[in-house]
Amino acid sequence: MRWQPSSLERLSRRRKINKVRIIGGTHRSRIITFPDAEGLRPTPDRVRETLFNWLGQTLYGKRCLDLFAGSGALGFEAASREAAQVVMVESNRAVYKALQDNAKKLGLSNIALRCDDGLKFASQANMAFDVIFLDPPFQSDYLPQLLPKLADKLAEDGVIYVESGSAFDAGAEWQVLKQGKAGAVHHQLLKREPA
Repeated sequence: MRWQPSSLERLSRRRKINKVRIIGGTHRSRIITFPDAEGLRPTPDRVRETLFNWLGQTLYGKRCLDLFAGSGALGFEAASREAAQVVMVESNRAVYKALQDNAKKLGLSNIALRCDDGLKFASQANMAFDVIFLDPPFQSDYLPQLLPKLADKLAEDGVIYVESGSAFDAGAEWQVLKQGKAGAVHHQLLKREPA
């Protein structure tokens, strides 16, 4: 008898199912899935590991914002590491639906999802965050527009994590606490300079 692929195997060949693994915290090793979408690329494991070494292994009690959530890799990682709240913002409806499905599957009650434009949300949000994950599509020009809008959204000792496809100069208003590069990914941790 000749082998025939199952219907799931045929479906996965037609439509690529993307996966990323949570690397730490209460949901370590759990898998999240997400659809293909233009500009969507999850933060690589190695970069996430570096980031959470910079932030500390737990985010217990912290409020986090994942402004361009995409796959949800950063937001779910923060939620797994016991952040008090993680607000995840995503404008693509199919990707947003995947975030909803993953949040439900993981049973993480500390996640709030918003289907909204990142720039609009940054302008209108009226809450303070301890950690803001800022990983817009690499081909966009969002970073210079966003940092001024997000400065007053940071808690007193808050930090912004920036990920970009090329070196990014945040300007004199920001102190670079840590920075690195892994492949094509430039990443840095910023803190607002004291007035």
